[in-house]
Amino acid sequence: MNGAGHRVDGKVAIVTGASRGIGKAVALALAEAGADVTVIARTKDQVEQTAEDISKMGRKALAIPMDVSREDLVQSAVKRTVSELGRIDILSHNAAILIFKPVAVIPGARFPGLDTADDMEAQTLAEWQRVMDVNLTSAFLLTQAVGPHMLKQKSGKVIIMSSNGAEQGQSLQTAYNTSKAGLCMFIRCLATEWGAYNINVNAISPGVINTEMVAPLISDPETMKTILEATPLGRVGEPEEVAMLALFLASDASNYITGQTVTIDGGAIGRGPGV
Repeated sequence: MNGAGHRVDGKVAIVTGASRGIGKAVALALAEAGADVTVIARTKDQVEQTAEDISKMGRKALAIPMDVSREDLVQSAVKRTVSELGRIDILSHNAAILIFKPVAVIPGARFPGLDTADDMEAQTLAEWQRVMDVNLTSAFLLTQAVGPHMLKQKSGKVIIMSSNGAEQGQSLQTAYNTSKAGLCMFIRCLATEWGAYNINVNAISPGVINTEMVAPLISDPETMKTILEATPLGRVGEPEEVAMLALFLASDASNYITGQTVTIDGGAIGRGPGV
């Protein structure tokens, strides 16, 4: 990856969802551009591998396997970062889960790319709450934990991973899309609160990216055909492409950008339905 001149030398970043996909790509991009990085994810061996990859670049890395929806663990991770890496300049929050289920059972419905031989069961309240906790509430917990450090030093970059699903009504993704839409408003409000302290708060809104999360969809030929037809660039995105946008938002090149959701989806949202 080439940072195209956007450097973050001497900065310290916290990156969640850093075991794979977009989160790992962001962590590696920031390290390659000069940052020391705390990497957070639930899977211990994978997040430790990300930390090892960062260390091989000559940067400091701290691996913390944890659940970002746990307030006590979030507070502990932030304290460890300050203690071991010295400060916090960048928060890149990418952790998310997606549960493909309808709000209520739809008799006879079939959904391409998913095993729906029988009527798909409805999403439970516990599943709805879990999506909200991991995708949305975690952003509140993380920013509340890093906030005092950024506010004291009067500088910081917060980059929250949303989704172009925040603007789309899609079957089986009600909880996910709702949580991502909430993040778009969250960053606007936080950017207003923290702007006077030279802290930039933005969101990235990816479309379909080649990650394990969307593998059930892009591995289905019919669904993939629909995705490509709806995308002017005619392909899905790669995690490294999203990471380059995150690096831009983490660097000084974006110092006059805050409260914005930046879409990276090959033109899918811009095309609109039926075009």
